[in-house]
Amino acid sequence: MSEGSARSDLVAGYRQMMAAGLGTGSSGNLSLRTARGMLITPTGAAPATLEARQVVAMSLAGRAGAGQLLPSSEWHMHAAIYWARPDINAVVHCHSRYATILACAHRPIPAVHYMIAIAGVDEIPVAPYATFGTEALAGSAAGALGQGRACLLANHGQIAAGVSLDQALAVALEVEELAAIYWGSLAIGGGKILSQEAMMEVRTAFAGYGQQHD
Repeated sequence: MSEGSARSDLVAGYRQMMAAGLGTGSSGNLSLRTARGMLITPTGAAPATLEARQVVAMSLAGRAGAGQLLPSSEWHMHAAIYWARPDINAVVHCHSRYATILACAHRPIPAVHYMIAIAGVDEIPVAPYATFGTEALAGSAAGALGQGRACLLANHGQIAAGVSLDQALAVALEVEELAAIYWGSLAIGGGKILSQEAMMEVRTAFAGYGQQHD
């Protein structure tokens, strides 16, 4: 993919994220891994007016070319995930309502629904709180993410990752849906959590989902 196409994809993804109700105003940020580092949405970007040329190209060490806008304040977090996970090529961070409610309660999302498998884990963890935009938060998020594709950020929001921007956005959307389902189940006494055995069967079934016979 060319850099121009990647920039356009990030702008489209940011608008898709907001249109899906995963944030308000200029909250949230997205990035894509590149050969030289990453492309990331700029700080304070408004999805309706963001242009592809305004997306920031930078190294994972934080070096950006002269004349660019400032990158998202959460660039440390995106970079930390790319450093820790060579298999991840896209990161989405948002303040979606139900995921943030659970994050503020420091409550992980258990396997209350089988679709949690999309996050690559049986429980979506909560990263310990750290101030936004800091290296402390970056380390906390990367550590909580582990080998999964999603985690909550205590008193903050959620972060989702994937091999592509489409996958990362799909994970973020599913995490929000799972958070809403879990929150709703708690209101009526709590959901029944799927066993590890049940989740192993789900992951096996997911491995062949959408494939065609030769």
